[in-house]
Amino acid sequence: MSAAAQPFLVFLLTAMASAGMLWALFKPRLDGGSRASDRLTAVASGRKPVLPGALKDRGRKQSVEDALREIAEKETGADGKRRKVSLQLRIRQAGLGWTRKTFYIFGLASALFGFLLATVAAGLGPVPALGFGIGFGLLAPNLYVNRKRARRMSRFVSELPDALDVIVRGVKSGLPLSDCMKAIAAEAPEPVRAEFKAIVDDHTMGMTLADAAVRLPERMPVPEATFFAIVIAIQSRSGGSLSEALGNLSSVVRERKKMKNKIQAMSSEAKASAMIIGALPFLVGGALAAIAPDYVALLFSNIIGNVILAASAFWMLIGILVMRKMIAFDF
Repeated sequence: MSAAAQPFLVFLLTAMASAGMLWALFKPRLDGGSRASDRLTAVASGRKPVLPGALKDRGRKQSVEDALREIAEKETGADGKRRKVSLQLRIRQAGLGWTRKTFYIFGLASALFGFLLATVAAGLGPVPALGFGIGFGLLAPNLYVNRKRARRMSRFVSELPDALDVIVRGVKSGLPLSDCMKAIAAEAPEPVRAEFKAIVDDHTMGMTLADAAVRLPERMPVPEATFFAIVIAIQSRSGGSLSEALGNLSSVVRERKKMKNKIQAMSSEAKASAMIIGALPFLVGGALAAIAPDYVALLFSNIIGNVILAASAFWMLIGILVMRKMIAFDF
């Protein structure tokens, strides 16, 4: 090494050493000052300060929020309005193997039965009997489907906690989640078996379990099915103990069932009173028709009596709907 280059090399090494010492001494202070100012700004603005190590939690929270947002959009749509359930979906949710054609044939048969009932049994004219038949044809199939749908949903909610317990025990023993769902799809009672079989079929066709579970609330629109889809979606994105989450969900579903039974027991007196009040006009009318038929016949033979009957039936319907709304508790 030449004598002219030696001072330059010493200067370069000294500068690098000094820069390293200054960096080592002041870097923590600079970082600390930046974090302190960030925390002061967050406190002053009312936001929760971001502490060291919270970025991972923030990412997990963001993934949870994304999963919840996706499930909410599937239920309500992107505009935030709840989607109208189509006829075919209502038939599917009721567990009926009908087509739209079968539904319409059932409606026509109901309309014909209502027309014959009005003409033969009640002795009404063709025009009133036709109106009664049309109303009966529109009402009867929808009531039947809605009744079957409500009963199927109730059975699903009753059987879901046992299915969740099976999954929890299977996961704790080391079985994959897909195998646990296959066991439920093969051995659980209806309608849990059919719904989990649909999840397994979707997974077999190439969908992930989270995406297949998200479709469950569409086929079974109850809060418990939404809870299950949320748990599976969150666990697939952010990890965590699946057995613990499903165990907590099973407890929540059982507690909701207990609350529902308690509400039914507490509202049974109000329901009985509503049934008595609703049946009282028919009982009094039947008794008067048996005791004084000429007195009651004026309501059917006179135009004013017909108007009174129609107005009374309308206000009776309004009263029944109001009482039904008063004793129907949602939770």
